[in-house]
Amino acid sequence: MGKVTGFMEFRRRVTPYRRVSERVRDWQEVMDELDEPELKVQGARCMDCGIPFCHTGCPINNIIPDWNDLVYRGRWAEALRVLHSTNNFPEVTGRICPAPCEAACVLGINDDPVSIKSIEKAIADRGWQEGWIKPEIPRHRTGKKVAVVGSGPAGLAAAQQINRAGHTVTVFEKSEVPGGLLVLGIPDFKMEKHLVARRVEQMEAEGIEFRCGVHVGTTVEAEKLLAEYDALLLCIGSERPRDLPIPGRDLNGVHFAMNFLPQQNRRVAGRPVDPSFDISAAGKHVVIIGGGDTGADCLGTSRRQGAIGIHQFELLPKPPLTREEPGAMPWPDWPFTFKVESSHEEGDVRDYAVNTKEFISDGNGNVKSLRAVRLRWPEPDPITGRRPFKFENIPGSDFEIRADLVLLAMGFLHPVHEGVVGQLGVDKDPRGNVQASFSDFHTSVPNVFAAGDARRGQSLVVWAIAEGRKAARAIDIHLTGSSNLAAH
Repeated sequence: MGKVTGFMEFRRRVTPYRRVSERVRDWQEVMDELDEPELKVQGARCMDCGIPFCHTGCPINNIIPDWNDLVYRGRWAEALRVLHSTNNFPEVTGRICPAPCEAACVLGINDDPVSIKSIEKAIADRGWQEGWIKPEIPRHRTGKKVAVVGSGPAGLAAAQQINRAGHTVTVFEKSEVPGGLLVLGIPDFKMEKHLVARRVEQMEAEGIEFRCGVHVGTTVEAEKLLAEYDALLLCIGSERPRDLPIPGRDLNGVHFAMNFLPQQNRRVAGRPVDPSFDISAAGKHVVIIGGGDTGADCLGTSRRQGAIGIHQFELLPKPPLTREEPGAMPWPDWPFTFKVESSHEEGDVRDYAVNTKEFISDGNGNVKSLRAVRLRWPEPDPITGRRPFKFENIPGSDFEIRADLVLLAMGFLHPVHEGVVGQLGVDKDPRGNVQASFSDFHTSVPNVFAAGDARRGQSLVVWAIAEGRKAARAIDIHLTGSSNLAAH
């Protein structure tokens, strides 16, 4: 490595956030930038650790020590080539990935891990600024045609890889713009949408066709595509949200998070929003049920829209602060510790071990408050660190809180079965996901493949990209008998 003693000499720094007082007034990215000298210093902290566990922590197997060293040496173009060898969209993962690679960093055993995510973002951004990222047009065409259904991170990664293998690719997207969750789910303050748009432009220049506003299984029959294309890849995500069937669920003002977040993305982009189903937190008391990433996105969005007050409830108890506490998971596993996202910094009102029991009406069909109870959870197992999913209400702990808007952000169950999944008749696993192996991604229907959240269930963007790349290789082998695409 570049500076063998760097990890002992330099302290960790990550990409800073803009000031809270400034960023809550706009929809621009909260992330600022580290300057080049500081990035080189952070690259120097990468240890000559022998076995880079960051590789195993990263679902796409990024070759992290190599591009850390290249950044330290100022060889940015080479760093970009190494980064692109495993990751189609590093400017995305450098912004919204939770960085399991950093959790597995060897330096993290007894010190702050290397700032891998910040360096990754900087490499990708530098590549665009310098004009190093250009269309990579395949040298030959195989004559085979592949349809990719869904243009989220899995679909985009798969489409780009399949196209680079020489097959002709058409991407079908039900929404009016490509990008799926990246464009119509993740708020602009976490990732601005021009980042996705320029990747789509690159892919179009490479020969990929995007057909937006086409809902396969609804506006076009799935069997028609299957007859027209040599292979069909389902990357439709996991869009069936987990509901909360309690009294008052049908009141006005109780909405799924993914009915709320895409509307604001459309407003920021200047796209129309259905006025009959316009959801806004402006001037309201908001309660968010669910303590994960989607809940945090609802928190930051509600604050920027002008909510009067916001509370976020989580069913589980508050996570431990460090790995050393029971239930946190030891290195190099992903630590289930207390985390603070940018939205929490802007006004953190999180409450743990709370179970919502009833939504209460104002008498006119609108929600005005909710009733909840506090929970008692068993202690984590001292050996495994796992906590049994068994809780009990704490007697006398019932409380009521005002809620003009309730956002359900409790995760997702499986892909929507109505439409393309039902029409094709693909087998499903016990959780309701499209059943396909991680080795060949082939479903129970000939020539039909599945990848991303539709296959594995709700997961990380980085896992979606990894699955898209692996599925592309599997399809290439299926169509031609071999593949030169990367195996990771």
